[in-house]
Order: sequence, then structure tokens, then C-alpha cells
Amino acid sequence: MKHQTPHELQSVAVIDRLGPIPLATKRQRIERWAALLDRNPARCLAALTGTEYVDPEVRERVRADGSALAVAFDDPLLRAAGLQSDTYGEARRFFELSDWQLHDIVCSCHTGATMQASWAAARVRRLINGNRFFAWLRSRLAH
Repeated sequence: MKHQTPHELQSVAVIDRLGPIPLATKRQRIERWAALLDRNPARCLAALTGTEYVDPEVRERVRADGSALAVAFDDPLLRAAGLQSDTYGEARRFFELSDWQLHDIVCSCHTGATMQASWAAARVRRLINGNRFFAWLRSRLAH
């Protein structure tokens, strides 16, 4: 095998310089997902239908073209960090979410067949920041 510098390789290949993957923590991966959704806030995303009613084995494989999960999977950084597909089960595993947390973001029972990317981004961010109302309520009850 011949050693070549990145400059020499550019003449024969496309070099993608992702560098170190900065998405080592759950929080970093979720923040990246929310930022991706916010890039096009008015984008119409497909919702997944009835995720809470689907048999758990089937639910693992549920996906939809143009969903919030597809937005995440389209990102080279998230894929390099280990996201393997745009299925419900893979997103639950990769983002370390419970079924109810992921349901809250992607299910059609909240929005109908479609949702705006900004709405999905806000739901994703809520995983990190929590629900502001409940945070306020907890602060009032703690006094």
C-alpha cells in the first residue's frame, strides 16, 4: 500500500473531512437532530401513524420517507456517530429514548399526517430542556 497525502488523494478521490465525531453524548446527538430540523423550519415532514398501537416487533421497523427520523439519517455526522437507519427502533436506540419520548416527536396522533420541522425540533429540544411548564410547576412546589 502506497502512502499518499490528502492533497495527492484529492486528484483521484473525494475526501470528506468530518474529523473527530463530536456527537459522543446523548445530549449532543439530540441537539444535532434539533438543529437539522431547524435548518428548514417550514419543511413539511411525514408523521408515523399510530406508533403506540403497533406491535413492538413491527414498530422497530416503522419508517416514513420525509419524516423527522429521515432528516436525522440524512446527516453524515449522525451516521458517522452510529445512526444506522431511519427506522423507529434505530432512532430509539441511537438517541437513547423511551417509546413514549419518541412517540411524542414522530407520531401522527399529535399532528395528523404531517408536521412542520419547527414543531418537531421543539419536541426534540424538549427532551433536553424538559417541559417548561412542568419545570415551573416543580419550582413552585419545591418552595
